Amino acid sequence: MNISNYYWYFKSALTPKFCDEVIQYANNQKEVMARIGGYGDKELSKKEILDLKKKRNSDLVWLNDTWIYKELHPYVHMANKYSGWNFEWDRSESCQFTKYKHNQYYDWHCDSWEKPYERENKNDPDNGKIRKLSMTCQLTDGSEYEGGELEFDFRNYNPHMREEAKHLRQAKEILPKGSIIVFPSFVWHRVKPVTAGTRYSLVVWHLGKPFR
Repeated sequence: MNISNYYWYFKSALTPKFCDEVIQYANNQKEVMARIGGYGDKELSKKEILDLKKKRNSDLVWLNDTWIYKELHPYVHMANKYSGWNFEWDRSESCQFTKYKHNQYYDWHCDSWEKPYERENKNDPDNGKIRKLSMTCQLTDGSEYEGGELEFDFRNYNPHMREEAKHLRQAKEILPKGSIIVFPSFVWHRVKPVTAGTRYSLVVWHLGKPFR
């Protein structure tokens, strides 16, 4: 798929008040260890946890609150339109409130799956759909932490297989608090280790029927 814009951003779009409310609200909810595809919800062995943390090390909270979606959805629609993607989507997954503390990170990955979701309940609204658009909201200002850069690789294949330097781009546009970035879920990206402070972000994936 040829696309002219690999991401679309809105600088300082969300108010500091909204960002602080999400942080305060999420910090009072149940926190879980971040996982990646393939680990599911099973209880992990010590070895599995160690292997997982080689790829991803962060803590998160799942949120499903209407007041959050209401604030974010207009930006997904605008990004999808103004970027020229015009992807068809009709559903959002749970919001992922993510904490990146000292030495925490998420190595190279893409958010989309090779196959659509297959739910046991065929009436599940996610069934048969894929992740099409990913959204990251910057809840803390870039001055509040060090490291934790969000980087993209624009080749659309596993970046471990090629020289990185010529193809990377840091999303410096979203460092101000309240900034939003939206991108196709098949674009490779990573969050580099945080070296000081804490980086709070809100991630949401938007689903639709597979591309034709």
